Amino acid sequence: QIQLVESGGGLVQPGGSLRLSCAASGFNFRGYYMDWYRQAPGKERELVAGITSDGVTGNYVDSVKGRFTISRDNDKNTVYLQMNSLKPEETAVYYCHVYTGARGDYWGQGTQVTVSS
Repeated sequence: QIQLVESGGGLVQPGGSLRLSCAASGFNFRGYYMDWYRQAPGKERELVAGITSDGVTGNYVDSVKGRFTISRDNDKNTVYLQMNSLKPEETAVYYCHVYTGARGDYWGQGTQVTVSS
């Protein structure tokens, strides 16, 4: 079955960096666009970044442009989110996501990112 497993979250000070990873299995990873979303307490889940199947093009929400970088390793079936200059308001659970078409949407369990001094 399709599985997405995030890791790399934690507590970081404002201005700090974290690198999230999402290990995928159960589908042809290299054939699909992959996304990262986040959900802060009391807020709706929002799209943060996405990357094309070939890893060439990353797309970002305006608020993270220039600070976050999405990448992928199709040989390792893994997508990454490098987050720099983190802000307290970016405290959230970060989720990996894939839309597979006929098989539908799949989400990871999420990884908590807390930005606090």
